[in-house]
Amino acid sequence: MARILVVGCGAIGGLVAARLTEHQGAEHAVEALTTNDAIARAIQEDGLRIVGVEGESVAPVRCVRAASGTYDWVLLSTQPPQVEAAARDALPFLAPDGAMVCFQNGLVEERVAAIAGAGRVLGGVIAWGASVKEPGVVERTSHGGFAVGRFDGRDDPRLRELATMLEPIGPVDVEPDLAGARWSKLAINCAISTLGTIGGDRLGALMKQRVVRRLALEIMTETVHVARAEGVELRKVSGTLDLNWLALRENERRGGSASLVAKHSLLLAVGARYRKLRSSMLYAIERGRAPAVDFLNGEVVERGARHGIATPVNAEAQRTVHAIAAGERPPSAQTLRDFAARVL
Repeated sequence: MARILVVGCGAIGGLVAARLTEHQGAEHAVEALTTNDAIARAIQEDGLRIVGVEGESVAPVRCVRAASGTYDWVLLSTQPPQVEAAARDALPFLAPDGAMVCFQNGLVEERVAAIAGAGRVLGGVIAWGASVKEPGVVERTSHGGFAVGRFDGRDDPRLRELATMLEPIGPVDVEPDLAGARWSKLAINCAISTLGTIGGDRLGALMKQRVVRRLALEIMTETVHVARAEGVELRKVSGTLDLNWLALRENERRGGSASLVAKHSLLLAVGARYRKLRSSMLYAIERGRAPAVDFLNGEVVERGARHGIATPVNAEAQRTVHAIAAGERPPSAQTLRDFAARVL
């Protein structure tokens, strides 16, 4: 029986741990590790409750405060700022032929590979949404699955096993170019998660505003330019979002083109599909934790500087999120309007 350790019981980790417990109990021993007292107590007393688009269920998740023994799989489900510490803590408990799987947004596989070795790190790009309603209660806000692969593009027989293991959560594609998928998801998260943090609202309400859609397009355009400079071939996310097409052309910035209308329409559709999605960065700030903006927009800014590519919208977004985290500004519609006035 393979042993699985899910590190983190927030939105992603909580749902993953619950579904694996429900569907893999006969084949795998699943444990969920959290350092959050309220979450641990809620799960130990009442189980881990999942609500949302799939209905309601309660999973008897085995919640632990520390790793023990040897694990075949370590599923890293923390926020990006905590992933390197989580990887270091879990590494002594990883089986020699085991794998760590990164579920974070951003380009964290490279950071974890520096700790555990590239051959022991797999990545999972998540194409579904979830949020924490309260300790021990996770809301799944949208359907979707995973793209799994290695950041270095190598084939790995463990990917098929990982795909089979995750199928109860959603459809899984084994992605031969995980870096391309990661960069596409990075572009989307730099827009959606960060604007959700600044505006303090769910995605559906935000995307109804034209100025928010324009900000999203500008953020994604800068990210696409940096990805190209990095030599990355962007992959479609969930088979639908073509970031190369979404990136703004100069004539579109002047407005009035049919292609710009089509891009706004696509973002409206994304907002409608993921309308209940709430930024995990905003949740982290509310809990007094560091936001992941340095791993998202900050990554774009830093790598853009290396290539001499200007990224002013991502840079200002990064500064604004840090100001919110420091208590200098509230996450609000006014803060979002002020941000737009500075960059558009």
